[in-house]
Amino acid sequence: MALSLFGAMLFVAYANGANDNFKGVATLFGSRTTDYRKALGWATITTLAGSGVALLLSGGLVEAFSGKGLVSDALAQDSAFLMAVGLGAAVTVMLATVTGFPISTTHALIGALVGAGLAAVGSVNLGQLGQSFFLPLAASPIISIMLTGTLYPLFHKMRSRLGIERQMCLCVDRRSPQPVVIQPNGAAILQASGIVLTVNQLSNCVDQYNGRLYGIDTQWLLDRLHFLSAGAVGFARGLNDTPKIVALLIAATALGAPLSAGMLAVGGAMAIGGLLSARKVAMTVSEGITPMNPGQGLTANMVTALLVGAASIFSLPVSTTHVSSGSLFGLGVASRQAHWPVIRKIVFSWLITLPLAAVIAAVVVWVVGA
Repeated sequence: MALSLFGAMLFVAYANGANDNFKGVATLFGSRTTDYRKALGWATITTLAGSGVALLLSGGLVEAFSGKGLVSDALAQDSAFLMAVGLGAAVTVMLATVTGFPISTTHALIGALVGAGLAAVGSVNLGQLGQSFFLPLAASPIISIMLTGTLYPLFHKMRSRLGIERQMCLCVDRRSPQPVVIQPNGAAILQASGIVLTVNQLSNCVDQYNGRLYGIDTQWLLDRLHFLSAGAVGFARGLNDTPKIVALLIAATALGAPLSAGMLAVGGAMAIGGLLSARKVAMTVSEGITPMNPGQGLTANMVTALLVGAASIFSLPVSTTHVSSGSLFGLGVASRQAHWPVIRKIVFSWLITLPLAAVIAAVVVWVVGA
């Protein structure tokens, strides 16, 4: 059973990496600051770094996601119960991943805890559930939306006052040539050559900034700050998510290995999941929610890194997905370019995450017996 638990833990970690790893660098790719491979590589490195630091700083999250307080201590240590929770969360997250929806592994874990607990003993501690889990999870995306929606207009005004302007661009686009039209006098006229020239601030052009700040080229500085902010999100995600998975399944201790070995294994599985299976979710979060330029992406990442990093330090079980997506929602609202049909689908996927994970975990409990 110990090996099965270890496998379930790696399955959760792989699914988490596939669904979550790219979210920190979505703004880099969405704003065309870098390409997909470089963005994914940066996400992998920073997430692994966060997983490593989780060994030292995230003991509170290990305790919170062990299930203790939500169910009895005896049930929280039952191998069949842990197996059900792991499979319930992993299957839910992988289903979302293959369909391209960014959902919360945290929500899936909580739903699986509740479903497995109800199936095993018929009840869970609702007071603990609301106070320790639902409140921070519900508040985090709202705070993220509000912060991003407030900060971006302020940064926009600050940029204008500093004399930093968006560059104009000449876009050359090739379209299908229009057919030749034969005139009554026998002359042949090509209606359109297929070459289109447009001068504007178009999303089809790579958006750049023109100006200097304290003698430093603005675009050079912005790109580096943008990379650092994306790295901060990846680091905070690894710091916040790794202990949740390790603590819930406790596979490493079940095998007689130290908890640090479990965290390292989770970090590795998360990295592999992101490298192999992140593309569909990456397209959704990078391009589906709202168009963005590098300055907007930097703002969204700053908010995400701040909230997720603070939550990790104070052992609050916030969802990196809800925070990062919420910051993009806020960005879309502030810029008036939000893609509402996509946002509505994402929110719906969030609403069904918890009950779906609960049902899957309950079925596993009934099958394996807890």
